[in-house]
Amino acid sequence: MAKTAELILDGKSYKLPVVEGTEKEVAIDISNLLEETGAITLDFGYKNTGATKSAITFLDGDKGILRHRGYSIEDLAAKSSFLEVAYLLIFGELPMKDQLDKFSDDIKRHTMVHEDIKKILDGFPSSSHPMGVLASMFCAQTAFYPESLDPNRSAEGVYLSIVRSLAKMPTFAAWAYKNAMGHPVNYPDNSLNYTARFLKMLYALPAEQYEVDPVVADALDKLLILHADHEQNCSTSTVRIVGSSKASIYSSISAGINALWGPLHGGANQEVILMLEAIRKDGGDTEKWINKAKDKNSGFRLMGFGHRVYKNFDPRAKIIKKTADEVLSKLGVNDPVLDIALKLEEVALRDPYFIERKLYPNVDFYSGIIYRALGIPVDMFTVMFAMGRLPGWIAQWKELRENKEPIGRPRQIYTGQNLREYVPIDKR
Repeated sequence: MAKTAELILDGKSYKLPVVEGTEKEVAIDISNLLEETGAITLDFGYKNTGATKSAITFLDGDKGILRHRGYSIEDLAAKSSFLEVAYLLIFGELPMKDQLDKFSDDIKRHTMVHEDIKKILDGFPSSSHPMGVLASMFCAQTAFYPESLDPNRSAEGVYLSIVRSLAKMPTFAAWAYKNAMGHPVNYPDNSLNYTARFLKMLYALPAEQYEVDPVVADALDKLLILHADHEQNCSTSTVRIVGSSKASIYSSISAGINALWGPLHGGANQEVILMLEAIRKDGGDTEKWINKAKDKNSGFRLMGFGHRVYKNFDPRAKIIKKTADEVLSKLGVNDPVLDIALKLEEVALRDPYFIERKLYPNVDFYSGIIYRALGIPVDMFTVMFAMGRLPGWIAQWKELRENKEPIGRPRQIYTGQNLREYVPIDKR
């Protein structure tokens, strides 16, 4: 017998269906609540509201679990490449070798962008934030590929848009960086793999030979995997709600980029470095700042420790800590800011105050350290996040489309004025 929940409103009882997911998550289906009762639910920030059913990502913050299509993030980060994980997220299964080769080759064929895109890029001053530049260039693809606007596009056409999105994102990201630096842009070198190609576009200078460090390329590949999808977060929900209007993949993902830009979402690893810089400028006394973090009246909190979703530990942090150690060891970076980060990490992993409150270093803490070690400017951190999150956004947009989900239309409780008589301007 199907489970139901009972709602009693104004003395009348209503039966509501109970839905259970494959991981035993329970939801009360209120799809017909307004029609049957005349009432809606109120849930600020949608913290208790399931807006969709999804087969892409499972997240259990209490147990520190993150899985994509049933595979643990630990296995994927250790054994897969970023493009393998992208394929998994988007198409539902890990690719066979021939499928991955075709996917990779298809992406290589579309890494170049129309030369007119450079005219758009040239219109941005070098002071422009790279995220604004990235969002604009990504959305501009609707102008260069107007067929993407067709809401009834064929499966082959959708696949082409997916491939173009993955292929051009690193080019756009590198160009946004070059614009901020005032440097000429580089074109993609398709003899390299996905992450190495991006690094060369990012760092190569005219008349100089640039060799991609395999340790750095591997570290970046893992970082992209760890950011690939994270269930129904702010930017992902934005992509889905924009896509629900049958907007193109480019405009939907551009909206996700803008949502990610907000400091409460994608800016966390940036906040880590800004905090470390502030501690350095104050003299670098980590014990002083640890004590401030413990003092609830100080108003200071350590950025990059704990997580609003993971109440135990961030499973991605355990993976990326090892990568961060490898990068710092390989590059031999001498940076007082990174020295401060390592001291904070040491305290947080052994101090009872942090252990009892489960304030462990999270993925943002370690990704900030890695980006700093690689010489990536703070303003580019969120761009790197967007590049990693792209496959998840694509998968969510594609799933929404295939499930033929209705247009998103949240309700509200009106708290404004009641009906008022209009007063002409000469009598006000």
